[in-house]
Amino acid sequence: MRLTGKTAIVTGGASGFGAGIVRRFLQEGARVMVADINGDAAQQFATEMGDHAIAQQVDVGNGPSVQAMTDAALDAWGHIDILINNAGVSHMPAPLETITEEDFDRVTLVNMKSVYLTARSIVPHMKQRQSGAILNVASTAGVSPRPNLNWYNASKGWMITATKTMAVELAPQGIRVNAINPVAGETPLLKTFMGEDTPEMRAKFLSTIPLGRFSQPEDMGNAALFLCSDEASMITGVAMEVDGGRCI
Repeated sequence: MRLTGKTAIVTGGASGFGAGIVRRFLQEGARVMVADINGDAAQQFATEMGDHAIAQQVDVGNGPSVQAMTDAALDAWGHIDILINNAGVSHMPAPLETITEEDFDRVTLVNMKSVYLTARSIVPHMKQRQSGAILNVASTAGVSPRPNLNWYNASKGWMITATKTMAVELAPQGIRVNAINPVAGETPLLKTFMGEDTPEMRAKFLSTIPLGRFSQPEDMGNAALFLCSDEASMITGVAMEVDGGRCI
């Protein structure tokens, strides 16, 4: 029970990697807010997870919505120990100059501006308590980018740099900031990475992962648990690859 007494907000927590993190944190004794753009899905999942889970509809690219999420967490618990910036989107694979401005804006809003907005809302509280852990779910795309996902790759590279600069600035206040870099997993985003979800495309993609499988929500849950627990009290500013060797 490594997170007993801890509270955590997980954005994009109703599905995919976020749901895996929520599930693992609850197993280890945390109280968790399932924060998601899909409020109904968040509520359904939180209900399934039991009394220690609460739901919140949030648009992570919208300042007032993020503030409302923070206020709801503080009203429920009185303090916030852990923030997981997991919500993310991509664009369909295509040559970089053909991506629409609408898709570009959506990627930057959800993958980048959300990190600023949650920090603006929650970091002052963590500073006041001189304690906290923030985990940004980045991607191998930010370390070893592949063609035709240019602006998604760039947004995740930004997130990794943001993690490191946040870590060095917030360390004197007792706040640790880390990232995890999953390879593609069997989540709602998988099709956007591959272009189409067919057995042939899956086989081609898996051939680039030495361990021979996609990232699973459970893999992200285990990595997030370690980095946000007291066992990692000396770890800050890392971007841990949870990728089956993809980036080697």
